[in-house]
Amino acid sequence: MTQAPATVRPLPLAIVLIATGVIGWYAAFKLVLDKLEVLVNPQADLDCNLSVIVQCGKNLGSWQGAILGFPNPLLGVAGFVAPMAVGVALLAGAGFARWFWISLNVGVLAAFAFCLWLAFQSIFALSTLCPWCMVVWSATIPMFWALTLFNARAGIFGNRMTRLGSTLFTWVPAITVATYLVITIVAQVRLDVLSTL
Repeated sequence: MTQAPATVRPLPLAIVLIATGVIGWYAAFKLVLDKLEVLVNPQADLDCNLSVIVQCGKNLGSWQGAILGFPNPLLGVAGFVAPMAVGVALLAGAGFARWFWISLNVGVLAAFAFCLWLAFQSIFALSTLCPWCMVVWSATIPMFWALTLFNARAGIFGNRMTRLGSTLFTWVPAITVATYLVITIVAQVRLDVLSTL
């Protein structure tokens, strides 16, 4: 089995996977609890409903909140376990085959794309910002950039990507902040969030 080169130290990636996995899992779990509360009491005043714009009730009750026929947060509760497990395994010194890294990256890419789609739906279709949803997005974004650029640096995507990955991997925090800023600016321009706080 082909493994990532041993010369690439996975400690930063392990920490990112564990930290973002824990944060994302917790936010998804809180959304599940809120969804259960709304199912028991449709008139429930959720802690995450801060204003007309900053709330999770509208998102949880929308078709976008259950795109596969069940509440989206269940995907997060199940999905965030994988990066946490991989992060812990990396701390323990585990090595993984190339196919494993690619599979994990595809899964995290799908989560990243889904979060961007949900952010678009939240801002443009629902005209809300769901606090716990934003925490999930905030965890998924650095997870995606860190994993993808680590894999590029390690040669998982081929030798031609190694130099680009090596250059950009150290920029993961800046790339993450830039992604946050794009979403924030779009939300502010579309919803004028600051005037409602």
